[in-house]
Amino acid sequence: MGLAKEGLREIIISTLVLGAVAWGLSLVHWSLALIPSAVLLWVFWFFRDPKRLANVDSNVLISPADGTVTEIVHLDHHEQIGGPAIRVGIFLSIFNVHINRSPCAGTVRSVSYQPGKFLDARHEDAGRLNESNTLLIDPASPIAGPVIVRQVSGLIARRIICHAKAETKLVCGERFGLIKFGSRTELIVPDIQGIEIKTNVGDKVQAGLTSLIVCTG
Repeated sequence: MGLAKEGLREIIISTLVLGAVAWGLSLVHWSLALIPSAVLLWVFWFFRDPKRLANVDSNVLISPADGTVTEIVHLDHHEQIGGPAIRVGIFLSIFNVHINRSPCAGTVRSVSYQPGKFLDARHEDAGRLNESNTLLIDPASPIAGPVIVRQVSGLIARRIICHAKAETKLVCGERFGLIKFGSRTELIVPDIQGIEIKTNVGDKVQAGLTSLIVCTG
């Protein structure tokens, strides 16, 4: 399992600072060094970047993030979708992998960043008020589009990273970004006939592996 290159800065700083603290505390008593050492191990664990290969049918939308499904909402109208929509919200704790992956094959139509607050990602208003980054994707057939993936910051998350740009072509399960520390990711699709939701609130999901929605129409 590799490490996310986006976390290299934090890993280096944490190694230097926590390593020095651990050495200083060890002079008092060796057991005290275990505390900063454990924090350093967590930093490495947080930025893990497991290799994953999406092996799903072309009509399946997979999870764009690791975490827990906290909401499945039917919206009467979504401006970017242009009509009724379904929003699946996923909460990422500080112990989840934080790599974001494309839920389907397609071409990025636009990427838009919105500054905002840093409410707890589980807060009901976090998706609307928090700092966020939105990918609008034109999916490959037979999935009806557009498909939206929103990276939303949380109480601890203070930096959203997105490598995708307009006209970027994504493969299903391809990594496109990362949110540093606890956060939220949303998948939004048109609410049309033939859409079958394959997950439930409370389910644990994995980016690039877990099927969330099947387009049967």
